[in-house]
Amino acid sequence: MTVKMIAVDMDGTFLNSQQDYDRETFNQLYQQMKQQNVRFVVASGNQYYQLKSFFPEIAEELSFVAENGAYVVSEGKEIFTGEIASNTIHEVLTILADFKEGHTILCGKNSAYVAETEPDSFVEHGKKYYHRLKKVPNLFEVKEDTLFKFALSFPVEQVGEVLEQLHQALGDKVIPVSSGHGDVDLIIPGIHKAHGLLQLQELWDIKNHEVAAFGDSGNDIEMLKHAGYSYAMSNGQPKVKVAAKEIILSNDEKGVLVKIAELLGN
Repeated sequence: MTVKMIAVDMDGTFLNSQQDYDRETFNQLYQQMKQQNVRFVVASGNQYYQLKSFFPEIAEELSFVAENGAYVVSEGKEIFTGEIASNTIHEVLTILADFKEGHTILCGKNSAYVAETEPDSFVEHGKKYYHRLKKVPNLFEVKEDTLFKFALSFPVEQVGEVLEQLHQALGDKVIPVSSGHGDVDLIIPGIHKAHGLLQLQELWDIKNHEVAAFGDSGNDIEMLKHAGYSYAMSNGQPKVKVAAKEIILSNDEKGVLVKIAELLGN
């Protein structure tokens, strides 16, 4: 078994229900990864600046497939940045206005943006995932940034129906994917976590069969299908478990760390 890259989703996968992880165990495993020349990649729908904050001592050594693949950074260097055309941004915002119970964050390279009219509770929720989040009078007026994703929030029980409605309303302009807890991301067609991993694989000459990936939500499916070794958390969504080659312990049972130790030969 030769694994040269380990890619982990964060929420519901690497992180436990308290939004943290066993740092001591991970640090020991990370030292082993370095000794064995195994690359550790954080692959999440969340913002780069938020993801970095989980690894304060080693963030500049790591690689991040952030924003569901729209922003890829390795060792502090930008590797890939997606972009949604401004006319598409405006079309999508117009369509989203009809979804009365939805809330929207517009995500860019420099910051994420939320309308001043959004309730404070939603803005506070957004700050957990977007450490750079600016209130603006109107999302239509955001121009001085490279924009590459919409992050939406709906009542959890509506997500299945909303995904169907969004697919129909948006066509192939942007692709709706579930990221758990009532959150839905609208991503650039063809730009997802697997695409982000490929950018890094080309950089390091790593083949698909040498990649191990871990996930729990709809936005992990492409990555799990792409990787030679793919693991769904036992707390993961049913369709994610189908996409993975193996189901492992839950995020609250340190499933990722247990499996990484195994992959490293412990």
